[in-house]
Amino acid sequence: MDFHVINELLRLAVESGASDVVTKSEKPGYLRISGRLQMVDMDPIPGDMLLEFAEAQLPASLKEAWEMEGQADFAYFIGGVGRFRVNTFLQRGSVSLVFRHIKSDIPSFEQLNLEPKALVQLAQAKDGILLVCGATGSGKSSTLACMLNWVNQNLDRHVVTLEDPIEYNFEDDKSVFNQREVGIDTASFDAGIRAVLRQNPDIILIGEMRDRTTFETALSAAETGHLVMSTLHAANVHQVLTRLFEFFPADLHSMVRRQLSNTIRGIIVQKLIPALEGGGRVPAQEILVADSVVRNLIAEGQLDKVPGMLEIGSESGSQSFNRDLYRLIKAAQISKADGLRASPNPQSLEMNLKGIFMSEGKRILG
Repeated sequence: MDFHVINELLRLAVESGASDVVTKSEKPGYLRISGRLQMVDMDPIPGDMLLEFAEAQLPASLKEAWEMEGQADFAYFIGGVGRFRVNTFLQRGSVSLVFRHIKSDIPSFEQLNLEPKALVQLAQAKDGILLVCGATGSGKSSTLACMLNWVNQNLDRHVVTLEDPIEYNFEDDKSVFNQREVGIDTASFDAGIRAVLRQNPDIILIGEMRDRTTFETALSAAETGHLVMSTLHAANVHQVLTRLFEFFPADLHSMVRRQLSNTIRGIIVQKLIPALEGGGRVPAQEILVADSVVRNLIAEGQLDKVPGMLEIGSESGSQSFNRDLYRLIKAAQISKADGLRASPNPQSLEMNLKGIFMSEGKRILG
């Protein structure tokens, strides 16, 4: 079957700056532009076209999983247009496809509107665990790619990535990259995880911290001198920490607290906020840089005290969402209304905007 309709829809998505394309059997396509879903003025896409596309593009190693589970991830490339991460799945017996445009140019800190100081500091860690977190579509992969690109331009590292599928292609500069795609370069995510420590990496990128096995491998790698970078779906730093412990039964939490306190280097959680000018979105970040105080809190299981540490801030580079939202509002990059909507504590942000901040549990005038 000719997939011209799908290819042209993807071409339109790239030309329109869409991040995602959503297709559903017997419905027109939808583009997600600046976070908003917009229907394309086109004829409905036949269900048999979506089914044949999925079956034609799936790697042979994934076809059994597709038939058994009714869902699969793979990559799709169109010459002159670009590369896409594709998720195909069944809903009510028919096929749907969601495409994520993978940009070939790796963005810089400036292009992503990110403050580089803390991110560069974390990227230089010799070992440990570094997590970039947030909701789906919050730019986690772009931030990680930006940090790894800085490593590539500045440090001599062997970087091994395990991705499902590969999101950004790196060209070796000062570092050497080996990028492995699940279903093509390794039969499964678990198989790739088991092999990675034998591949002599300095930095290991794991596409997603998805389960106990992945996290245990990350802990083991971090304890033996590797820097492990990964992502996790979570709304804030406190939720990231609690989710990691949820991978394990309660009787192992004491051991995991000890391991995590020794290996965690940083946690970055981000949200994308509508830009005040020019359309698009800008990231707001909550950042935990694990200094001795933070590591002690984790070791003692006092996770509820971590948000207070972020609100106070520190010379290490930690900051709360409100601190970054305050910066973005003051710089006229986002509106006050959007900042307050994105804030986990809008009342506190209102106080910040009036010049009142918290320091060691006390209010001070900014």
